[in-house]
Amino acid sequence: MIKKALIVVFLLFACLIIFASMAGTSPSYIVSAPGVATGIGSKLLCSSRYVSGFSQQQAFDDLVQYSSILDQLSIEYDDELRSVTTSLFGLSSKTASYKPQLGCAVDYEGFEQRMKLQVETPEPSLQQWPRGNNVGDPDPVVKALLEEVVSRDNNSGLNTRALLIVRQGQVIAEAYDQGADADTPLLGWSMAKSVTSTMLANLEYRGLLDIDNPPGFSRWENDERAEIKIRDMLTMSDGLAFSEEYNPGDDATAMLFMAPSSSDYVMNMELAVQPGRIFNYSSGTANLLSRVFVDSFANPQEAYDDYMENIHGVLGFQNAVFETDASGVFVGSSYLYASARDWARIGQLMLNNGMINGQRVFREDWVQRATMPNQTENEKAYGFQWWLNRGDANLRWPDLPEDTFMANGNRQQMVVVVPSADVVIVRLGWTAGSYPTNNQFAEILDSLD
Repeated sequence: MIKKALIVVFLLFACLIIFASMAGTSPSYIVSAPGVATGIGSKLLCSSRYVSGFSQQQAFDDLVQYSSILDQLSIEYDDELRSVTTSLFGLSSKTASYKPQLGCAVDYEGFEQRMKLQVETPEPSLQQWPRGNNVGDPDPVVKALLEEVVSRDNNSGLNTRALLIVRQGQVIAEAYDQGADADTPLLGWSMAKSVTSTMLANLEYRGLLDIDNPPGFSRWENDERAEIKIRDMLTMSDGLAFSEEYNPGDDATAMLFMAPSSSDYVMNMELAVQPGRIFNYSSGTANLLSRVFVDSFANPQEAYDDYMENIHGVLGFQNAVFETDASGVFVGSSYLYASARDWARIGQLMLNNGMINGQRVFREDWVQRATMPNQTENEKAYGFQWWLNRGDANLRWPDLPEDTFMANGNRQQMVVVVPSADVVIVRLGWTAGSYPTNNQFAEILDSLD
C-alpha cells in the first residue's frame, strides 16, 4: 500500500510539473516549491515561537503572508524539544530546532556544527541605556506621537510592532503593539547585513582584516573570482551571479531554506561582471561576509565567542539572538532577532563613530567610509551594507536630511540614522507592502524641532 501511494504521489507531481510548464511556470519552481515551503515554514515558525515568544497563531498568520501555499503546511510543534516540523503534501518535510542564544535553524543530517557550539546567556543589566536596559522616563509629547503613528499604521494594515526614538544618546520615547514589548526580539531580516558589516569593521580595527584584500576563499584563488575584494562585497559590487529573487528555484530561497551552509551555496557562484562595476543587491554576498568573519578564527566556536565578547557584549545587547545556519556560520544576510532598544544600539554606535559604552568597536573613520556612495555604474546610494540617502541623481528620501542612512530589512524593518539631527529611529513590524518611510520619519523629525 505504501509503495502504491508513493507511485500515485510521484505521478501527480510529474503531472503538476508538466501542467505548470504549459502554464509558463518553470519546472525548477515546482520542483523547489515543497522544499522551500517546508524550509521557510519550519524556520520562521520556530523562531517566531521560541525566539520572539509569539503565539502559534501569530507565528502562522505572519508566515502565510509570504505565500498562500504555506497555508497548506502540516505543522507539528514540540514544546519540550522546542522544535517545529513542517511537511507539504508528503513531498517534503523539514524540522527546525531551537537552541538558547542561537535561536532556530533547519536541521540537516551530517551538519552538527551549530548544535555543538557552546553558548552563553549574558545577565540582563539595569544600567542606563545603552549599557543596560534602563531608559528612564519618556518625553510625553514624543511618546504620544509615536503611539499615534503606531495606531495609524495598524489601522491601515501596516503592522507596526515597535517604534523608538533615540536623541542625543538617550531613548526619549517608544511605542509597541501586536504582542511586542521592549524586551521582544524581533526579526530584522536584512538589517543583519549592517551588523555583519560592523563585525568586519571590528576585525579591521583589531588588525585582523584588510577590506582591500580578497576574502581568502581557496575555491576562488585560481579563477577570475580572485579579483574580488572584501570592499567590493561590502558595497554589493562583487560581480557574482546571485539572484535576489525570492521564488522557489531562485538563489535566495535555495540558500536560506534548502542549504545547510548558506555561505557554501554562494561560494559556488560564477562571476557575472567585473568586480566593482555593477551594484547587485545580494543576500548571498552578505553570507559570504559572515564566512569571512568566521574564517578569521580557527573554528566557528572561536568566531561565536569573539562576536559575543566584542559585539554583543560591548554594545550591551539585552535581547538579541544572531542565528547561525546548520554549519555554525552566522546568517549575516537575514537572521538577527533583537529588541527595538538593541537595534537602536547599532544606530547609536554609528552616530558615535565607533564608540559605545566607553569602548571603541571600529576605527573612527569607518562611518565616513561606510556611508560614502559607492563607485558602481548603476546605483551609488549604498555604502558598506547601509542604504544611503545621497549618491544618486535624487535623494532616496527627499524630505529627510541628506546625511541620513539606514539599515533596512524585509517587511519594512528600519534603523534610521540621522547624524545632523543626532537621532536614531527604529521601526519594526510585518508590513506586506511598502511603508511611507519618507513622510513618516519626516513627520517624526519635524516634531523634535
